[in-house]
Amino acid sequence: MVGKVLTGNGITRYDQGAYDPVGGEELIDTEREELLQLCRQRLDAFRMQRGEEVFAHRSRHRTPISGSIKYRVFTRARGRCECSGAHEHQRALEVDHIVPRNQGGSDDLSNLQALCFRCNAGKRDTDSTDFRGLQASYAHRQDSCVFCALEASGRVLLENELALCIADAYPVTPGHSLVIPRRHVADGLALHQPEWSAVVELVHSIQGC
Repeated sequence: MVGKVLTGNGITRYDQGAYDPVGGEELIDTEREELLQLCRQRLDAFRMQRGEEVFAHRSRHRTPISGSIKYRVFTRARGRCECSGAHEHQRALEVDHIVPRNQGGSDDLSNLQALCFRCNAGKRDTDSTDFRGLQASYAHRQDSCVFCALEASGRVLLENELALCIADAYPVTPGHSLVIPRRHVADGLALHQPEWSAVVELVHSIQGC
């Protein structure tokens, strides 16, 4: 197995049913995109050399999901994993059956969700958790929330899909600013890795301003 070989050589580590590159959590979005593109290029070269039959054993007993259905699932999820929130540029997305086929789940659109390869591997076919509500939580706003009000305050310096950076109303030092995640959480430890990455990206960006 490729994953076991890479892990044995200290390149990846195995966690919760998936392999991740060692130090991958420290990469910024542009570095992840470059790594993803490099992997795709190597896979394409491998397919050209060996032919598609090399992967046939992985799908021989599966009914493929059509491209049009995949498009609808990924568009509905806005190109993000509906469990971790990872963008399709960070991790490859897959169509998951909420209720697995071996438990009677259908191919109907209502039973499909977008999961990144890591979450899908961890969920497997023994779990019927519906993660589609997570995506809506990023857009949830409360009138009584001071942080929600900041988006329309004119104090936003930088922003991305998952976080924003504002100028501090009472700066301790010149350029003092705050980086805030868009999703409401009671504890910062509840943030998903893509949200932490978004926060770190803004921290790096504001330092360069």
